[in-house]
Amino acid sequence: MRSEARGRLAVISALGVVEILAWGSSFYLPAVLAGPIAADTGWPLAWVVGGLSIGLLAAAIASPRVGIAIHRHGGRPVLASAALLLAAGHVVIGLAPNLPVFLSGWLVIGLGMGCGLYDPAFATLGRLYGAEARPAITTLTLWGGFASTVCWPLSAFLVDHVGWRGACLAYAGLHLAVTLPLVLGLIPPAPMAASGAEGTRWHGEPLTPRERRAFLLMAAVLVLGGTVMTLVSVHLITLLQARGVALAAAVSYGALIGPAQVGARIVEMANKGRHHPLWTLTVAMTLVVLGLAILAAGVPAVGLALILYGAGNGIYSIARGTVPLALFGPVRYPELVGRLARPGLIAQAVAPSLGAVALTYGGADAAYGLLAALALANLVLAIALWGARPDVDGGGGLG
Repeated sequence: MRSEARGRLAVISALGVVEILAWGSSFYLPAVLAGPIAADTGWPLAWVVGGLSIGLLAAAIASPRVGIAIHRHGGRPVLASAALLLAAGHVVIGLAPNLPVFLSGWLVIGLGMGCGLYDPAFATLGRLYGAEARPAITTLTLWGGFASTVCWPLSAFLVDHVGWRGACLAYAGLHLAVTLPLVLGLIPPAPMAASGAEGTRWHGEPLTPRERRAFLLMAAVLVLGGTVMTLVSVHLITLLQARGVALAAAVSYGALIGPAQVGARIVEMANKGRHHPLWTLTVAMTLVVLGLAILAAGVPAVGLALILYGAGNGIYSIARGTVPLALFGPVRYPELVGRLARPGLIAQAVAPSLGAVALTYGGADAAYGLLAALALANLVLAIALWGARPDVDGGGGLG
C-alpha cells in the first residue's frame, strides 16, 4: 500500500512539473515575451499576442481527438507527443524570419497545448486511477498553480541573457530534456483492463437525454469560466488603472491572485473529497462572483476582491477536472473531457478580443459589468448542474 502511494506521488509530481512547463511556455509566454518580440522585429503587438489565440484554437480543434487517444491508449503517448510538439513549436518561433512563420509556430504549440495542458493531464489521471482520481487531480492543480510563478521570472531571465529567440529555444530544450523524460520514465502505461473491451465499449454511444443536459451545462460552465479567466488575465492591469490604481499598485494587486489560488486549492485538498465535486464548483463560482462584483461596484477593496476571485478561480481548476468524473464515471471520462475542452478553449481564444471591444466601446465600467454578468451566469449554470446529475455520482460506472 505504501509503495502504491509512493508510485502515485511520483506520477503526480512528474505531471506537476510537466504542467508547469507546459503552461509556462505556452499560455503564460506572451506576457513576458510579446513586448520584446514586437520591439525586436517590428511585428504588430496585436499579432504577436494573437499567436496565443491561434494556438488555443488549434488546441480546441485537437482536443476531442486527444480525448479519444487517451481513452484508447492512455495518457503517456499523448503527453510525450505534447512535449515534442511544444519543443518543435518553440524552435519554429525562435528561428522565425517573419510573422507568418512565427504564427505557424504557434499552431504547432497549440497542438502541444491540446495534448499537454490540464484537460489531457486530468484525463490521464482518470485513465490511470478511475473513480479514485479526484485526489490526484486536486494535487496536480496545486502544482499547476506555480506555472506563472516559476516561468514568468524564468522567461524574463532568459530574455535578459539570451534574448527572446534564445528563450524560445531554451524552452524547447527543457521540453526535450525534462518534460519528455518525465513522461516516458514516470507516467505508467494505461491499465490493461481499461484498454480491453470494458475501456473501449462506450466510444461512439450517445449520451442519454439527462446525461446530455449535464454535458451541455458543463460545457457552458467551461465556456463562461474560460472567458472570465482569460479576460481577467489579459485585461486586469488595464481595468485597475482605469479606476485610478497606479501601475505598480495594480501589478501588486494582481500578484495576490496566485497565492489565493494555491491557498484555496490547499483547503480543498484538506477536505479529502468529503463533499461532492459540484460543491467545489458552486463555491468556486460564488467566490468569483463576489470578487468581480466588488470590482464592478467600485468598492475600495481591490485586494479583497482579487483574493476572492483568485480563490474561486483556484478551486474552479479542480472542479473542471473532478465534476465530469463524478457526473459521467471513469470509463467515459477521457473522451468526454476531450470533447468538453473544445468550447472552453475557443472561448479563451476569443476572450481577449471580446474584452478589447468592451473596453474600446463601453469603457472600463462596461468591461467590469461584462465580467460580473458572465460570472453570475456561470453560478446559475453551476446550480443548474445539481438538478441535471446523472446517476453515476462519483464515477462508479456507466450509470
